[in-house]
Amino acid sequence: MLDRVFRRRVSRRVAAAALAGVVGLGALAACGGGSGDDESSGPAKLRFLSLAWQKESLQANRDLVAKWNAEHPDIQVEYVQGDWNSVHDQLLTAFEGGDAPDIVHYEAASIGEFSKQGYLADLSGLLSDDFKGQIDKGIWDTATFDGKVTGVPFLLESQVVIANKKLLDAAGVAVPPADGGWSWDEFQANAQKLTAPGRYGVAWALKSPTNRVMNLALNFDGKYFYTDGGRTEVRIGEAEKEVPRRIHDMLYSSRTASPEALGMSGADTLPGFFAGKYAMIPGSVSLRQQMVEQAPAGFEWVTIPPVKGVSANQAANPQTLSVAADSAHQKQAAQFLEYFLNPTNMAALAKGDWLVPTGKQANEELVKATGGKQGWDVAADSAKDLTVAPFQMVDGYPEWKLKYATPALQQYFANKITLDQLGTQLVDGGKQVLR
Repeated sequence: MLDRVFRRRVSRRVAAAALAGVVGLGALAACGGGSGDDESSGPAKLRFLSLAWQKESLQANRDLVAKWNAEHPDIQVEYVQGDWNSVHDQLLTAFEGGDAPDIVHYEAASIGEFSKQGYLADLSGLLSDDFKGQIDKGIWDTATFDGKVTGVPFLLESQVVIANKKLLDAAGVAVPPADGGWSWDEFQANAQKLTAPGRYGVAWALKSPTNRVMNLALNFDGKYFYTDGGRTEVRIGEAEKEVPRRIHDMLYSSRTASPEALGMSGADTLPGFFAGKYAMIPGSVSLRQQMVEQAPAGFEWVTIPPVKGVSANQAANPQTLSVAADSAHQKQAAQFLEYFLNPTNMAALAKGDWLVPTGKQANEELVKATGGKQGWDVAADSAKDLTVAPFQMVDGYPEWKLKYATPALQQYFANKITLDQLGTQLVDGGKQVLR
């Protein structure tokens, strides 16, 4: 998720293009927080910049705002449509100009920059204990910077395995329960059972490998980034080597993973998956949407829970809602957030985006509403293993990822360098970036 899969999908780009021009800088400038409102002259007026883009999610967002406005005449919220492709630069301009929206939809990995510059309000004292208690501390930590909670995490994206049910049955591979995923050893052994002439057991889409590896490294307590005495450095130990080594072994030792998938994104593997060329595809929990919408008639698929090492932990990069520090109506904005993200509403928003709600009760309601079908039971259960990862707190991570980690991992997975050489390149890159 941390590669912002929301932005990578073709359908998102199409949606963004369709919305282009709806939220230009002028529109954001008009979002001038409630700072100009005179509370005595009428209702508090809030601008809510939303990045919802899928049809069902868009409708849910707009309906919730309309319902709030009908029930709260003294606090009126204006829905403003944004898009993921341009929101960062637009927000930066708006914050610097003092004309930011009151409420901002974004993601934990991206709000740290704005938080550290003082553009986002600390929500710690504005939200009720009951509301805060619905979300695990590890998830809150993803939106906490310098001790300040500057975003409400509400939608998560876990990494699961989508599998061809008929091929599993034919190979005698049982589907694990939603709360009991395979170990990495079991996953690799099952990939071997599913490999046959003309078919690979698994297709790892590794066009953008860094976040995938950083994410899954938590399975073995792999941190990559270590901070001592205020200084952060990259270290590569056995824990950090586990995931790259296992994927590499599947590619070149057991030959249970397709080498052609190395240059693919998650959605690129679907034609081969539907054609039976791959029995399993590890990927985002949101891939279930493509299964429902694109799978051929009669194609049976199942969602396998996250694979486990010493744990099933994965990095969480939730979508967030924040309140602008310059907003004159922070308390009212917080009231709206608690309404907008109550369990029933959060469940509806998650369903619209095929993602995982952060709230415990929202998860329960989502499973109940869907009957746990189409992998919703697995999606909901995966929330408990999502937490903040060290790389998410490192300011230089984007540069390290782009200049050093991604090229090095691509070389390693292409079998052009050794695991030790990979480690050396990652450490040396850290020395260049984290000076």
